[in-house]
Formats: sequence, C-alpha cells, structure tokens
Amino acid sequence: MFRRDILSAQPEKLYGAWMAEFRTPFFRSYLVNQPDLVREVLCARPGDFPKSDRVSEGLRPLLGNSVFVTNGAEWERQRRIIDPAFEGGRLREVFPAMLAAAESAVGRIGDKVDGGPVEIEAEMSHAAADVIFRALFSLPIEHETASQVFDAFRDYQRSQPLLNLAAFLPLPSWIPRPYRRRTRESAAKIRGLIGAMADARAADIQAGRAPDDLATKIMTTADPLTGKSFDPAEMVDQVAIFFLAGHETSASALAWALWLLADNPEAQARVAAEADGVFGGRQPVFGDISRLAFTRDVFREALRLYPPVPMMVRESRRSERFRDRDVPRGSQIVLSPWHLHRHSRLWECPDAFDPSRWHSTNGKTCQREAFIPFSAGTRVCTGAGFAMIEGVLLLAMIVRAYRLETLADRRPVPVAHLTVRARDGIWLAVRKRKML
Repeated sequence: MFRRDILSAQPEKLYGAWMAEFRTPFFRSYLVNQPDLVREVLCARPGDFPKSDRVSEGLRPLLGNSVFVTNGAEWERQRRIIDPAFEGGRLREVFPAMLAAAESAVGRIGDKVDGGPVEIEAEMSHAAADVIFRALFSLPIEHETASQVFDAFRDYQRSQPLLNLAAFLPLPSWIPRPYRRRTRESAAKIRGLIGAMADARAADIQAGRAPDDLATKIMTTADPLTGKSFDPAEMVDQVAIFFLAGHETSASALAWALWLLADNPEAQARVAAEADGVFGGRQPVFGDISRLAFTRDVFREALRLYPPVPMMVRESRRSERFRDRDVPRGSQIVLSPWHLHRHSRLWECPDAFDPSRWHSTNGKTCQREAFIPFSAGTRVCTGAGFAMIEGVLLLAMIVRAYRLETLADRRPVPVAHLTVRARDGIWLAVRKRKML
C-alpha cells in the first residue's frame, strides 16, 4: 500500500496523534506531529537528524548526488554555491521569465475554453516546467530540448513509485538497486539532455555570451570556502533537482489551488477582483505580488491542504527520548506536512478551505509553526520565495482571465507519487471571464 499510494495507507487516528510508531523487521519509524519535536528535528538539531537515505533510494537514478539527497559537509558546500542564486534580489530579476511563462499558460488555456473539460493538472505541469526552463536556461518550454526533458520527466514520474524496494530493506551500498527499466531509461535521457544544456551554457560563459539567468549564476558561483565551482557532472545533478523541485512541486500546488477556487466560487471571485484591481489594464510588475494579499492566502491554504511533498524522512544519529518513549539510533523520523497541516489539535476545521485563517486578527486558530510545506530550519527549500511569487502570479493571472467550475462526476482524489497529485487528474470547466 505504501508503494502504491502513501496517503491511503494512513489510518485516521494519525491526524490527531502527536507521535506514532511503525515497525518493520529491519527498522523502526516514528511519525512526529508534535510541533516542538518537529522544530527540534528540523531547526534546533538538524545535524543529529540527517536526511534518510531510504526515501532517496528511488530518486538516485535521476538526482545522483544532488543537494536533495546529500548530508553534512557535502550538502553545506552545495548550498553555499546554490543559495546566492535565489536571494531576494535575484527573484526580481527572474520575474520577467515567470511573467512570460504565465502569459503563455493563459494563452494555452484560452485555446481550450468552452471546448469541454480541461485537465488543469496537465496545464499546470506545462506552465511550471515553462517557468523553470525560462528562469534556469532562458528557454521556453516550446524549445525542442526543454520539451524533450519535460516529456521524459513525465515518463519518469509515471514509472517510479515514491518508495523503492530498497527503502524497506537494509541493502549494502554495493548491491545494485532494483529499478524498473523504464525508470532507468527515462532518468538517463533526462540527465543526457540536461548535460548537453549545461555543456552549451559552459561554452557560452567561456565565450562571454551567456544570459544572466539562474544557470549562469550557479555555474559561475564559487564556494567561498574552497574557491571551487560545480563541475559538469555536479551541475547535472543540481539542475535535475531544480527541475524536480521547481516544476513538480509548483505544478502540484497550483493545480490544487485552482481546484479549490473552482470549488469555492466566492473566493475565486475575490481573487479575480483583487487581480483586476492590482493589475488594472497593464502588464503585472514585480511590485504587484506584495499587493495580492488574498491570492497569497489562497495559495498558502492550498499548500496547507495539499502540501506537494507529503512526508519528509530524517534518521536519528543517536538514541533519543521523545514523549517518554525511547527512539533507538538509526530510527526513521517521519515529519509529515500532510498530517501536520490537517491535525485536529492544531487547526480549526482542519479539512476546510479557509484562506481567512491566515489573518492574525480574525481570532481563528492558525498554527503557523505547524505549517512546513517547504520544510524548515537549515534545510528549508532554497526556492521557497521563488515558489511563492510564481504561485501567486499564476493564480492571479489565470483566475482573472477565466472562470473555473468543478465537474460533479470528476472530484479529484489525492494520491502521493513524487508529489501529491490527483489519481485521475483535476478536470475543470473553464470559461472566459468578463473583465471587471
């Protein structure tokens, strides 16, 4: 059940538990929902709880030795090189790439208006991939290489379960992992295409003609401690995780946010009115994002209800004592945004869509410390700021242009593959909206 869909395998009582133990013949796993213990693992003592190798087993054919799977000094070195590319000032610089991708998405959706149900999850996958390619390599998704990477990644996602068999068995590192042939082939294709793009960019940097985008920034940034930059193989690893994190997670969050708005017409009308009031008759600019307050709350609420990454797994380096229970060294510590964000003791009406809960003046229970869609602490997602701008912009532009309606016979059922997606897609009726 865990390999087929990690969400449906969860018993209902976990949504009210502070901690739960799960045993296998090979290891113990502890789901931790108590906020102070979550902070202990992620923020106070992250070095004592490194990322577990078990979940990353299934992703290694694609991600190699990227920042997503490394720990310790190697991870610290990688973050020192990557983080400057996502600093606040750089977000303003990549905004034109986001805007171009958003305008392209609005146009593509418009081609399908009134022509029957629209699979909005597929549209958001296309849009998020377009954003990441424009931001990384200054290439629209229509570019042949970018399109090939997108198609190969879709094959990889469909062929690879969230948990590889090696996640359950204590296999030594020298034993070959049992990956499906289709998984290996699609991962090799993605890495080959990314490698060619990285090589071409390295040549452009050498010749002094490279655009000032994220790929150039990362490839020309040296580790301040060692003075060394990423070599070509390392760059392939990092671009692969940027595509996974920057495309797959954003696509998931955007698709669920649009479905929630379709299911809540009053909130949708408010987002449309806010966008119309902020943008007026002109093209959006970077400063507009901070003025889209309600749209941002909608995106936060979508991230709460449908966190793209449902679970994160750490490993205890030493014996611990949590809630008067011994946690042996080597135990798997599961931190679950999916459970934490819907916890009955932490949120008022936890399963309800309520963007107003994010206002501190409304008197509602809102546990911001229990909101970790991007993780927390030193390993917080380096692209969190990027994702929040991208999500708010795309929501505002799409809802301003179109009215979205749910279909009674096609309510989406969430399942977890690489991210939280709908089992049979998210289908909506889409109609052009009259400008307010």
